[in-house]
Amino acid sequence: MNPSSKGWIKKLLQDYRALPQKEKQHTLDDFYNDLKSCGFIYGTNFRTLFDMIDTNDLSHEELCKVNMLLSFLFMHEHYRSEENFIDSVTGFYNMVADYKSSFLEELFMGKKKSYDLLESMLNKRIAIDDNVITKKFNYFITNTLLFVDILAYEKYIQTGEVTNVYLRNLEASIEAIIFEALDLKKVKTKYDTSLIKLFEASFRFDNRIRLQYDDILQYITNPLTKQYIIDLVCMTFWTDKTIDDQERDLLNRLGKDLKISKKILLKATDDIHLFYTEHRDDIALLKSRNMVKSFYENSSNMVTTLINRNKKRLASELYESKELMSLLSQSTTRSLTDEEQKRVKDQLLDIFKTIPSLAIFMLPGGMLLLPIVIKYIPKILLSSFDDNRVDDD
Repeated sequence: MNPSSKGWIKKLLQDYRALPQKEKQHTLDDFYNDLKSCGFIYGTNFRTLFDMIDTNDLSHEELCKVNMLLSFLFMHEHYRSEENFIDSVTGFYNMVADYKSSFLEELFMGKKKSYDLLESMLNKRIAIDDNVITKKFNYFITNTLLFVDILAYEKYIQTGEVTNVYLRNLEASIEAIIFEALDLKKVKTKYDTSLIKLFEASFRFDNRIRLQYDDILQYITNPLTKQYIIDLVCMTFWTDKTIDDQERDLLNRLGKDLKISKKILLKATDDIHLFYTEHRDDIALLKSRNMVKSFYENSSNMVTTLINRNKKRLASELYESKELMSLLSQSTTRSLTDEEQKRVKDQLLDIFKTIPSLAIFMLPGGMLLLPIVIKYIPKILLSSFDDNRVDDD
């Protein structure tokens, strides 16, 4: 089974269904703990869920694809869904408007087979292609947040629907808690400072106001979501390989507010220590303290290249929106208000939907690039924004 070749999902499902029935019977806690142990929760995969599938020297990215599919499959079987599995997962993504426009309409046009559809979806969602953001950024942000999809799919299986509001609130809650955890560090490394700036950029363009701690608690009610939040906080604290008293106070407070036992909190800190110790030489996050700096440099180059390649098409679309042109122009001389930033974001995303090669900015990870996009569009499309430009006769 080769996850980088067409037909891998059909082959994986065939292998899975050939397994003895007893190997498939696991609880939700079993599922989550093993998904964490194999690395999916932490963003770097080293084996498959429950060791069900022979890895055959698969790459981290290929393992991530396999584990994501197995996670969807676990939820589908755990809740005894009667809908066809492939149709269920594609139906889930189709219900989320952002995915529908950027994935299912733009990228899958003409694809008839549901297996092909899901393979293409997972390729793009996991950002395995080299042209999607960068490998290092992929490991920390995109892959680490993939479990949000599994949580949302669980809700979809249980209720038959999942809304953009649910996903936005969930992601905003996760990011806000990580941000608060980073804020606690007494001595911040350059890495920590850069990471804080990265999350700040996300808040500024995805939410009009930053969610506060008390607001977040109402969105975190699912047992798996609670464990996931705790593990992400531990992962954030562990950038300096230690958890000080102030950080432990936040962890205990979070555990109390989320009604999580001290046993689970202790296990979370032990798990991240064990995982990072065992795999420290193979995890991009631990090998490079300049990872986020590299992300900004590499993604700035990528944004410049993408906009240059689509300069004429982008300019044509921009000319159709006088308000967007005006706001982008003003952004070079003053800070836009929250409402103006939201209008810029919404209108740019509408434009990206019409240009397939810019659909990357519709992805969860790609959304973090919007501040860079807004910064570079006026520079690259200079003639469109230069008020003092004089045309030659």
